[in-house]
Amino acid sequence: MKTNRNIHIVLGIVFFSVYFVCAARPIPQETILIPRWLVSLESGNPIPLGDSSLRALHRQWDDRSLIPFELGGRFGYFDREGRFSINRAKRFNVSLSADRWAEYNEEPDSIEIFSNNGEMLTIINDPRGYPFFLDGRTFLIGSDQTAISQVDDAGAVNWVYEFASLLIDVDAAAGLVLAGSFDGVAGVLDSSGRQVFSFDPGGSRYAIILGCAISGDGSKIALISGINAQRFLLLERFGSTGSDYKVVYHEFLTSDFRRPVNVSFIDNDRWIVFERENGVGFFNVGSRRSGKVNLKGNVITVDGSGGQNLVFAIVSLPSGGKELVGIKLPDKVIIEAPFKNDDVFLGRLDSRLFIGGGQTLISFDVEKR
Repeated sequence: MKTNRNIHIVLGIVFFSVYFVCAARPIPQETILIPRWLVSLESGNPIPLGDSSLRALHRQWDDRSLIPFELGGRFGYFDREGRFSINRAKRFNVSLSADRWAEYNEEPDSIEIFSNNGEMLTIINDPRGYPFFLDGRTFLIGSDQTAISQVDDAGAVNWVYEFASLLIDVDAAAGLVLAGSFDGVAGVLDSSGRQVFSFDPGGSRYAIILGCAISGDGSKIALISGINAQRFLLLERFGSTGSDYKVVYHEFLTSDFRRPVNVSFIDNDRWIVFERENGVGFFNVGSRRSGKVNLKGNVITVDGSGGQNLVFAIVSLPSGGKELVGIKLPDKVIIEAPFKNDDVFLGRLDSRLFIGGGQTLISFDVEKR
């Protein structure tokens, strides 16, 4: 029985890999996906693909380049060559970032924080909330989702800030925290938890912040706000205090999202990528130009972390399947690869792309030929 089960696992992995590679349709021809390895989360043993060599699998990994994942009821970290530092079955809720993670139940008495190689970093006693990690820092969001607190390396709470309404989205960079709330207000907190900026975009029948992002240097803020009508806004820092922002661009959208919306700065803050109706929107920060790429389904996840003016997205198709889409900024679709899995993962490290479906991870190099 065990032998037959192992055979089925291997055949399933190979089928996933072959189907994915064969289904990929590079447009134009010079941008292609080169398969490097695939691995079953259950076995944890990467299998080289194409002209990849087993020698790469014996190199020592670098903790700074481990990729966090959640897929197929498991979570953890793997390196560029598909080796796991952590590969665990999920028992409770999980929060993880590039360098730390925590697993916690609905009403935790304490929360243990671990590094990406499994080393315990600290314990938060009586947290009264749930952990999340941004900007290399540990935060708690209150159980009623209206308060944020920052936790230090010893597990002590440095500060707590209570907002007037339910929080919808939070981002952090350059020592700042940006929070968007249900009442349509975007607020910025400094490193001591003091609110230094507050903004109500207005212009809509229902005020709400559906998505927010802050640039790496803290000088720019991107927002998706309102219902009927919905807007995209860019704010930039000005003045001598360093804590004032003004609107430098806004655009009414045709979307009518009534859920949190993905928005993020990418490519060293030169672009902003965000969800639009039936597609993905792009904004060039330098030229102040906005664009859109129409897609065949609803966006599940977007990754623009690898640079090279490339963005990858996974969309859910009306037929029930999924599709990987590669986009050359600002608006050219260069790769379309349909596949069938309910649970998916998307990650990127420089020129290497990582796709997950079900219990399988597969890696590609993005090359021009």
